[in-house]
Amino acid sequence: MSHQLTFADSEFNNKRRKTRKEIFLSRMNELMPWDQLEAVIEPFYPKPGNGRRPYPLSTMFRIHCMQHWYNMSDPAMEDALYETPVRLFADLSLDNPIPDHTTIMNFRHLLEKHKLSRQLFKEVNRWLSDAGIYLKEGTIVDATIIEAASSTKNKTKERDPEMHQTQKGKQWFFGLKAHIGVDARTGLTHSVSTTAANVHDITETANLLHGEECFVSADSGYRGAQKREELKGVKADWLIAEIPSKIRILKKHPRKNKQPIQTEYIKASIRAKVEHPFRIIKCQFGFRKAIYRGLAKNDSKLAMLFALANVFRVDQMIRAARG
Repeated sequence: MSHQLTFADSEFNNKRRKTRKEIFLSRMNELMPWDQLEAVIEPFYPKPGNGRRPYPLSTMFRIHCMQHWYNMSDPAMEDALYETPVRLFADLSLDNPIPDHTTIMNFRHLLEKHKLSRQLFKEVNRWLSDAGIYLKEGTIVDATIIEAASSTKNKTKERDPEMHQTQKGKQWFFGLKAHIGVDARTGLTHSVSTTAANVHDITETANLLHGEECFVSADSGYRGAQKREELKGVKADWLIAEIPSKIRILKKHPRKNKQPIQTEYIKASIRAKVEHPFRIIKCQFGFRKAIYRGLAKNDSKLAMLFALANVFRVDQMIRAARG
């Protein structure tokens, strides 16, 4: 994408040192399959007509991606567009109007209405598959709780009815659960499911398999998955961790139980890859709390987050390979 630099942007070219944000946006600019992803949205995007001319699709989609990379609200994203690197990445100039927070919100609503984030997630995975990055040898399944606002100080005077409370350890959480199926070799997410937090992890397993895996890896919360009616036809081997209490008993006699302990270590080392996507969306992208009401809006956000996390993960792999 070529950028038209204005006088107001000229100080950007005189900088001697690039910021981390500039470096990251430059890498994403090169790596993202922009044309493929914009083609998913284009049929639904407003065309120039009698009313106000819409901003270019490429501009609005880049803004949408930045919102997810930096976990910004619509007003915060509008403010960020006055920063030179952000503005240039979106192919905007101070000579022309900058999209306001309502325009940014309307673009998000367009994606939600037509379930386009799900399609974008599939398109990213198709791109990865075509590039030969997905190996499909095994799938790791896991889930994480995303907390939601439990306050009733809102217009409806009630908590989000689609979110629920659940207990993990000795703590109680209110919110939703993101379930994912991850490629065991690369740590790339190929399946996502969004439920209320009180839905048991095991019930979503069938929605997280692509059907070509040789094995399925999971923690002890998935014990007995292979016996469930909807999973009886799965031909893959099941590498499910033992419950923690049994592992503690095994470790009391390490010499006698050397083999089963070693097996559990191997299972855990395979399972570690599933933490990559969760770490990226929570630590790199800053998504730790659900800010939208309802599962549909949050599913749209999670699909977009995991799509971008896959691109981020590929960037990590490329940089690691280069040393």
